[in-house]
Amino acid sequence: MELQEKISVPIFTEVNREVFLREIYPKRRPTVLRGVCLGPCLEKWTVGYLGEKGGDKEVKIHVSTVPQMDFLHKNFVYKTLPFREFVKRASEKRHSNFFLSEDESYYLRSLGEDVRKEPADLSKQFPDLAEDFNIPPFFEQEQCFSSVLRISSCGLQLWTHYDVMDNLLAQVTGMKRVVLYSPQDALHLYLSGDKSEVLDIDAPDLKQFPKFVRAKRYECVLEPGDLLFIPALWFHNTLALRFGVGVNVFWRHLPPDSYDKKDPYGNKDPVAATRALQALERALHILEELPADYRDFYGRRMIQRIQKRTYCDCLLADSDSDSIN
Repeated sequence: MELQEKISVPIFTEVNREVFLREIYPKRRPTVLRGVCLGPCLEKWTVGYLGEKGGDKEVKIHVSTVPQMDFLHKNFVYKTLPFREFVKRASEKRHSNFFLSEDESYYLRSLGEDVRKEPADLSKQFPDLAEDFNIPPFFEQEQCFSSVLRISSCGLQLWTHYDVMDNLLAQVTGMKRVVLYSPQDALHLYLSGDKSEVLDIDAPDLKQFPKFVRAKRYECVLEPGDLLFIPALWFHNTLALRFGVGVNVFWRHLPPDSYDKKDPYGNKDPVAATRALQALERALHILEELPADYRDFYGRRMIQRIQKRTYCDCLLADSDSDSIN
């Protein structure tokens, strides 16, 4: 099988705000940051401690009989458990109490109080745990959109997707492999909305997804205390190598009115992008009034105009052939 080009995500140590803003942030590339002070969470967040602090608070979780969770085809079910019981089960390899099977996998992505309107906020949903975690001071406080607690069973793999905001993924306990793909490789990832249809990125079906091998694969393994900077629009896929706890912090790096106000998850396309895509759909619908050879001719002219107006010069040469084939 033809293999993707693999690139290691660079690692920076002892990064402060000045170094981040000067040397890392402007490059818009994923970067692992080590040595950033995350607070006492690194020592405190054992299974017992988490259960004690979270207590009987009810949490909505994903439960699956297979470790590769697929959001497009929903190969999991949503269940509710007291946080204490959830953490206990998620840390086990086999369960005496379970919903579907004794080796089922669990995943928590914390939610806001009103899941349809409010983003997740660690200080509101888990105030005792929030006291242990220091949000890295790499952006202005008023830019902060959400702080999301994530807990995964060992072996759990999440679908490849992108977010529209910059974020930092803090690995507090456990280890996690993260595979990332550049926004410029979007045409090779077989997108459905913000998610890739290629579920198994390690052994993809190349008959179904032949262009997937063209995407450059950026990869890293996060250890306790590591931060991963994931710029907006970079695709990412995570695999828990051990039971682990992490915190995602998202912030608005575009003007506030660029974002959809009815987006508690931070994954809806910017307002201008949504309008542009809707206008494109209308234009394509109009082209359907023409015979096939005319649609082909004017479609190619439209592609050429889009490339000229939107593509970065350094990327245009690599993208031409993929866009019109």
